[in-house]
Amino acid sequence: MALECNEKRSAGGRRSRSQHFALWLCLMQHMPHACSHKGVNLLNRREMLGYAVALALAGKWSAARAATQGYPKSRYDRAIVIDALGGMGDFDPAAPDDTALSATGLADIRASGVTAINLTINEVGNGPNKFMSAVTNIAGVEHDLLAHSDVLMKVLRSSDIQAAKSSHRLGVIYGCQDTTMLEGDLTRLAVFADLGVRIVQPTYNVRNIIGDGCLEKADGGLSKLGYDFIAEVNRLNLLLDLSHAGVRTIAEGIEASKAPMAITHTGCRALVDLPRNTSDAELKALADRGGVAGIYFMPFLRESGQPHAEDLIRHIEHAVNVCGEDHVGLGTDGSISGLPMTDAFREYHKKNVEARQKAGVSAPGESADVFTMVLEYNDPLRFLHLANDLQRRGWSDARIEKLLGANFARLFAEVWDAPRKA
Repeated sequence: MALECNEKRSAGGRRSRSQHFALWLCLMQHMPHACSHKGVNLLNRREMLGYAVALALAGKWSAARAATQGYPKSRYDRAIVIDALGGMGDFDPAAPDDTALSATGLADIRASGVTAINLTINEVGNGPNKFMSAVTNIAGVEHDLLAHSDVLMKVLRSSDIQAAKSSHRLGVIYGCQDTTMLEGDLTRLAVFADLGVRIVQPTYNVRNIIGDGCLEKADGGLSKLGYDFIAEVNRLNLLLDLSHAGVRTIAEGIEASKAPMAITHTGCRALVDLPRNTSDAELKALADRGGVAGIYFMPFLRESGQPHAEDLIRHIEHAVNVCGEDHVGLGTDGSISGLPMTDAFREYHKKNVEARQKAGVSAPGESADVFTMVLEYNDPLRFLHLANDLQRRGWSDARIEKLLGANFARLFAEVWDAPRKA
């Protein structure tokens, strides 16, 4: 989603309302029964104790896994690790909107071992001033790239992924969720490409002039302009991302595109029948065209309640069975830093869920009671923890490394490095 991740950060590490509304800054929790006091959800003593125990157990499990690693840390340090929809920066609900990346956020980036992220730079949903909002967000990211050139670098071509790895920096890929930032003018797609955008998503949950999102009951697919948009995406060697699209929009997008495409952040609808998840037929069609599906760390991994490690792994393994191990990756839809389990954070999350609902972009499965994270992986080393758990399930190192980032790196190279069309 765009705001369906743990608190998404705006341009660069600045947490702006446009990014909050364009990157999903949802956050959700495990306790459905909260008592109300002056409009603020509070936990009763039993719930607070229960959640504290859950967090303690998760911490102990994380420490135990680190002590008995299955997947070698030395291999992880050498692997290409890509979050196909992510964010950077830690979360402080009291910080001003233009707050730059903090020392903690930068330390988390360094510690994470993540090679590159697809960072959303636009504001999602229909409405005015989307073009200037996206340009402003890009300017903010550029500022952080310059201010922290020892930690961050911009990714424009596939070789930059390896350069980021070799220099121990985080590669930042500019992506757009939704096409409302074009404001109906397809020539602006080239403008964004010149500014560094490399991944573009036609729709975000609801209908726009390009096509129908996953919440539209009519499921009208692509518009005529939508087909022209995909042709321009192909001409510019941008990666088409069909996340958040309706069933028909995905099918028509896969058929229309001349290049492989992605669904950067999704789950498996065969396991959990929610609109943000993708059916086996669509996943198979994507893989048959050479594309890659990224599995997210989101509430949609289960029917209700806080998702756990076993939920995520179930979706990953189902997707691999459907698509093949060369066509599945990870797109957390969350920031590198873990979510802080504080009262201020819970209140912030609650308000953002309400704002998304009011704006009409909230998807079934979003809730003020469930945070946008997998409890056992709520820290910067989540991908290493996942690799450990997968190896204990019998995954080979080679298969794990495809999932961690090799599959998306291959897709990026195939799309971005193709000869530019006239």
